[in-house]
Amino acid sequence: MSFIIAVAGKGGSGKTTVAALTIRYLVRHGRTPVLAVDADPNANLGEALGLEAGADLAAILAEIGKGGLASLATDKLAHVEARVHDALAEGRDVDLLAMGCPDGQGCYCFANAVLRDQYARLARNYPYIVVDNEAGLEHLSRRTTSRADVLVVVSDASVRGVRAAGRIASLADRLKLDISSACLLVTKVHGRLAPELRRAIQATGLEFAGVLPYDPLVARYDEAGHPLIELPDETPVVRWFAPVVNGWLDAMETRKEPGKVCPLKRTVSSGEAGSAR
Repeated sequence: MSFIIAVAGKGGSGKTTVAALTIRYLVRHGRTPVLAVDADPNANLGEALGLEAGADLAAILAEIGKGGLASLATDKLAHVEARVHDALAEGRDVDLLAMGCPDGQGCYCFANAVLRDQYARLARNYPYIVVDNEAGLEHLSRRTTSRADVLVVVSDASVRGVRAAGRIASLADRLKLDISSACLLVTKVHGRLAPELRRAIQATGLEFAGVLPYDPLVARYDEAGHPLIELPDETPVVRWFAPVVNGWLDAMETRKEPGKVCPLKRTVSSGEAGSAR
């Protein structure tokens, strides 16, 4: 069974950076092959990984079901499966799948079911899957992310961002998605977290995974279009992130062992939230 790390958060929170850094860690530590899933219609995970995405799955569905997505009949589904690899960008250790978003009017239930089914079929070939979700809440209500070993809810270092992260986690809980653990990661941190921000983090009720410092090299890579997966090992954000993702992996692997207790289950304390320097 694959280990799935799903990344969610509002726009501009740094979720694609977190997804790319997670994949970077997996590759550097030999945990390959990795399937990177870009579930955001505004797809840019490929750029962060240095991969050019192919046609997305939703576009393939729309092309095959010209009469409307709901008109896709059983005989066309076999053709969909044959076309899935058109949407797969293959790299050395990482393959990229762009999900896209169903287009047009009407209910997307059937289209989303097909997207999930094709993604599930492909995912069986990968021990690790990292999903970069659409900004906000829509991807959860469409159940694009229906299962995850860890749901990482990302926020920038603002009270408004942390509160939005809390709403995302609450929606996931109400939808009763198959998520083993959810945690909060605060990014773009300058110095210590303000008391108001620590209180907002505490109020979400989420497990606190830690903070990532603001790193100007990440901004320079983004500006120049350099893949984030190529960031040097000594980059501050890479060094801070390594123990965080290692904790997720330890927790996921522990949960797979009968009788073991997941060590990730914890709540942020005031001192812990203020540990960024």
